[in-house]
Amino acid sequence: MARLSPSARRGCRPPGERGRSVASLESGFVGLEDQDALRVLRDAFDVELVHRFYTHWFALDVSVRDLFPPEMDGQRAAFVHAMAWVYGELVAQRAEEPVAFLAQLGRDHRKFGVLPRHYDTLRRALYATLRSHVGEAWTAAIDAAADQSLNLITGVMSGAADAEPGPAWWDGTVVEHIRVSRDLAVVRLRLDRPMHYHPGQYVNVHVPQCPRRWRYLSPAIPADPDGGIEFHVRLVPGGLVSTAVVNETRPGDRWRLSSPHGGMRVDRDGGDVLMVAGSTGLAPLRALIMDLSRYGVNPRVHLFFGARYRCELYDLRTLWEIAAHNPWLSVSPVAEYSQDPSWAADYPDVSPPRGLHVTQTGQLPEVVTKYGGWGDRQILICGGPAMVRATEAALIAKGAPPERIQHDPLSR
Repeated sequence: MARLSPSARRGCRPPGERGRSVASLESGFVGLEDQDALRVLRDAFDVELVHRFYTHWFALDVSVRDLFPPEMDGQRAAFVHAMAWVYGELVAQRAEEPVAFLAQLGRDHRKFGVLPRHYDTLRRALYATLRSHVGEAWTAAIDAAADQSLNLITGVMSGAADAEPGPAWWDGTVVEHIRVSRDLAVVRLRLDRPMHYHPGQYVNVHVPQCPRRWRYLSPAIPADPDGGIEFHVRLVPGGLVSTAVVNETRPGDRWRLSSPHGGMRVDRDGGDVLMVAGSTGLAPLRALIMDLSRYGVNPRVHLFFGARYRCELYDLRTLWEIAAHNPWLSVSPVAEYSQDPSWAADYPDVSPPRGLHVTQTGQLPEVVTKYGGWGDRQILICGGPAMVRATEAALIAKGAPPERIQHDPLSR
């Protein structure tokens, strides 16, 4: 199924510590040691194969179709990406990261209503599709590699799902929806039971307006023992879920949340910190800053918070309040344009009292790197994929060590 991307946050695991080899899994998995056969399977995963696989699977088990959204293009692309990565790791004889990834997939897929029998039909459909796709090039060695790799994939996923003691999902009720700008909304919920997550993590969210469609959102506050949780959402043109959240969500709506993912964090003993937030990319960094405010002593944190217009710097007052009581925090607002649009008058004034740095005008990567490469800092970047890539590249070009830069997977 593979609705998650295997992309890892930069800096999660040093390249030299990628884990034990495939050969160390079990001595009986001879097919998993055949790199040539595994390479054939890796190279077989393309859009055509995956399209045929889903057609075969849905015919084999009609109940599976109801687990997926009506449009399948994104799902197929994610499956191609995930399987090509898993098989690429197996070709390289690395097992630890694929196994961990597949286990997380199995745990996370519980929220979709996946049952043990679905893994059996998935395996059968994928094996048959691979064999048909490879055609006359199929050999006994490829057959063994396919059999054992599919046993590994479905076995790890189903085993992790069965072994997970925690809930498959969390349900909650929207208690407040605030339209802070034309394309931005702050949504607060009360969960039926508290969710434990680390500040900086993200969850997969399902809203009632978009059945069977999920979107990743980052909580903007640390975990609340009373079940409160807050999300900041920007409308993405053409995005069904974000449009529904910003335009249609109302108090009383019932949302469903997955278990948390991600490992972005601040090491309080790891030196000073640079944070770069684009628009609602502020949410996970805000949660981290709020968590740090529990301590009397912290590393210095400099946050650049950027948006297209000043009126879209929607949370400056909260940041001002935190900075007013925590001298380790500095906040630099950045707007791409010097003047607000006419529609800004229809929304709350976000200007904070005096005390923050003067708002600068320009693109975030240029403004941030104007002050140097920040190579001595822990660096956290959150926002749209284009902004994250551009900021990361600009910082590295200025001398920031790539291993000190953290961001969420850009294809999550």
